[in-house]
Amino acid sequence: MKPRQLEAWAPWALLLAVIVLWQLICTAFNVSEFIFPSPARIWAQFVEFKGEIAKHAWRTYWVTMAGFAIAIVVGVLLGFLIGSSRLAYAAIYPLMTGFNALPKAAFVPILVVWLGIGIGPAILTAFLISFFPITVNIATGLATLEPELEDVLRVLGARRWDVLVKVGLPRSMPYFFGSLKVAITLAFVGTTVSEMTASNEGIGYLLVSAGSAMQMGLAFAGLVVVGAMAMGMYELFSVLEKRITGWAHRGSQGNA
Repeated sequence: MKPRQLEAWAPWALLLAVIVLWQLICTAFNVSEFIFPSPARIWAQFVEFKGEIAKHAWRTYWVTMAGFAIAIVVGVLLGFLIGSSRLAYAAIYPLMTGFNALPKAAFVPILVVWLGIGIGPAILTAFLISFFPITVNIATGLATLEPELEDVLRVLGARRWDVLVKVGLPRSMPYFFGSLKVAITLAFVGTTVSEMTASNEGIGYLLVSAGSAMQMGLAFAGLVVVGAMAMGMYELFSVLEKRITGWAHRGSQGNA
């Protein structure tokens, strides 16, 4: 098997090994389904409640995408501002770092007071937890533009705006897509946490309902669905990254 094919199959082989080991442990030690359900039990619950799971999963997905879309817009604009100005970097970056350290789950009760129970708190929580990586990576890509390259472009008549837009932003694309792969997973976390507290729909709500009914297999099935949606979006951004920023990966491709 070629190295590239081996890399493609490695995650699936590891996942299969984990599932088999998980099932063997649950069977060998007779672990209670109410404490730690086996993969077989999770699959059975998934099949039994597939309609309900699909309904809640769709709600979580589109709410997450809405918050994530806002995070992209705000993150890119703020990252461009911070990365293009030393003054903005010095003034805004420390404050953003402090804000990012705050637990976003603590904002959910406040958002409920402001917006009520529903999609509003979930969208904003997904946004609040996912825009920071995008901002930081865009700012880093712009702020680390080589001084020599910028000097050469200035000598050739390029203005500061031309340097940022025509050189800085393209150069930031690998950083941007790297941040998207991190931010999308965080966005799903934010939505799910918010739904557990301030919603009557979504996977987060399903987790709370299943836990209170001692349907642990159903709760784990909900977790698996969230993980699968996040992995799917991660892979989508990986494909887009390779197509759009292939120039940044030529060295690694040549070594493969």
